[in-house]
Amino acid sequence: MKKIYFLLISLFCSLSILQAQDQAIFTQYHISPILINPAVAGFTEYHELQLNVRNQWTGFPGAPLTYAGMYNGPIGKTLGLGAGLLSENVASMTRLRFQLNYAFRYQIQNVKVAAGFSTEFSNLSLNNDVFSNGFYQQGDQVIDDFDQGEKIFDATLGFFATISDKTFIGLSFPNLIVAKISDIESGSNEGSFFKYYIFHVGSKFEFTDANFSLEPSVMLRSIKDVPFSMDFNLKAGFLDDRLIAGMSYRAGTGGALGLLLGTELDNFRIFYSYDLSFQDFQQYSSGSHEATLALRLKGKKKPLGY
Repeated sequence: MKKIYFLLISLFCSLSILQAQDQAIFTQYHISPILINPAVAGFTEYHELQLNVRNQWTGFPGAPLTYAGMYNGPIGKTLGLGAGLLSENVASMTRLRFQLNYAFRYQIQNVKVAAGFSTEFSNLSLNNDVFSNGFYQQGDQVIDDFDQGEKIFDATLGFFATISDKTFIGLSFPNLIVAKISDIESGSNEGSFFKYYIFHVGSKFEFTDANFSLEPSVMLRSIKDVPFSMDFNLKAGFLDDRLIAGMSYRAGTGGALGLLLGTELDNFRIFYSYDLSFQDFQQYSSGSHEATLALRLKGKKKPLGY
C-alpha cells in the first residue's frame, strides 16, 4: 500500500509541473467574489477580513484541503487594496500562494465600475515525509526538483460592475503570465494572455413586504488544466438577509450540487456549504465541505454580491 501511495505521489509531482497554476476551486465565490476577481477589492466601501476553509473529497487519503486568508478594503474614494495568503494541500504536496490585489473604481450615476489587477507568488513543494519514505530513491529527478520547491509568479486581470446595486457582472482573466509562458514553451502560435477566463453575472430581487430576497447568478469558468464548467446559483435572503440559504449546480465534468447556509450578524458573517459530485468516485467520498468566517469593519449598507 505504501508503494502504491508513493507511486501516486510521484505521478502527482510530474503532473504538477504542468498544473502548478490551477486556480483553487471554491463554492462560496458568490458570497465572496474577491476569491475569483481582483476588481472587487475595496468595492464595498468597508474593510473585510475573512478565513475560508475547503475540504474536498472527504474520505480520500490525502484529499485536497485549502485554507485562504483574505483582506480587502477601500483606500480613499477610488482605490481598493486586497491581500491573500492561501495554502493548498494534496497528499504530500503543499502549494503556498501570496496575492496582492489592486483596484480602481468609479461611479457614473447608478452604475459602479471597477478594474483590478492581482499579482501572485506561489511555491509548490513536497513535504519531508516523501524524502524519508523507504521507497524514495536518491537521484529521482522528478522528486528532487521539488526539494527546494517550484516558485512561480503570475497575475490576474479583472473587471466588475453593478447597476443600481441590483445587477452585477464580472470578468476576470487568471494565469496571464503562466498562459503566455506555456504558449512559448510549447511553440504555440496563439500568443494570447487571455486564454483563461471567469465570467459571473447575476441580479438581486427584493420582496420588501415579505422581508425576503432572491439572487440568481451564473458563472462560466475556463481555467488552466480544468475542464470548462458552468455554475447556476440561487441565493435566498431572509429577515433582512440575516439568514442566507442557497443552492448551486455545476454543469460539466460530471456535474455537482452545492448547498449553502449562513448568517450575518452585525459585522460577522458565517457560511457553510456542502458539495455532492455526480461523478462515479462520489461513492467513495463523503462530499466536499467549505466554511467561511468574515469580519467587516466600518460597515455600510451591503452591496450586491455580498
